[in-house]
Amino acid sequence: MMKNLLFTLCMACLTLVSNPAAAQTEIPLPKPDFPNTMSLAEALQTRRSSRDFANPRRLSDQMLSNLLWAACGVSSADGKITAPSAMNKQDIRVYVCRADGAYLYDPRANTLTQVSATDLRPAVAGRQAFAAQAPVSLVLVSDLTLFNHNAEQMGSIDVGYVSQNICLACTALGIKTVPRMTMDAAALRSALSLPETTALLINHPVGY
Repeated sequence: MMKNLLFTLCMACLTLVSNPAAAQTEIPLPKPDFPNTMSLAEALQTRRSSRDFANPRRLSDQMLSNLLWAACGVSSADGKITAPSAMNKQDIRVYVCRADGAYLYDPRANTLTQVSATDLRPAVAGRQAFAAQAPVSLVLVSDLTLFNHNAEQMGSIDVGYVSQNICLACTALGIKTVPRMTMDAAALRSALSLPETTALLINHPVGY
């Protein structure tokens, strides 16, 4: 019994050493906090799309937590989120692409789990190089398996809600973004290990 346990532990250690991706990095985010942000009316009036991300200033973990929570974070004890969702399926997944890799946002745990160590911002930018200058790019993906009919339509509608939340949150937080469909979808699908049952719909470069 003890030999079997030791063998299992050794094999697990070898797997982690030989396959670093198996030891995924998880980053806890601070609790969302929105002090002194503008009103909804002000955000609606001043919201603009921006394609200038020349400022190299990085987004703090606090800023990123605020933004991701606004996008589709958990907003009530019963698990509801900040964005509407068809049949409450909550199908939209947000991937955070930075210089140090790509991460999947977990709204319930308020964490980022690394899914790639590669800087995927050039793939998000595609043929529009300006987007690769943003310190963060958010990639919005719909899990189509959650719907038993009209999956692509449902996903496209739900991603619009999350995208608008991101636009308004960026305005209120004093940062810039632009919603885009342009991206190297094939490269992102491979790098993020996304199955064909998911749809890459919109991305948001975000910066100052």
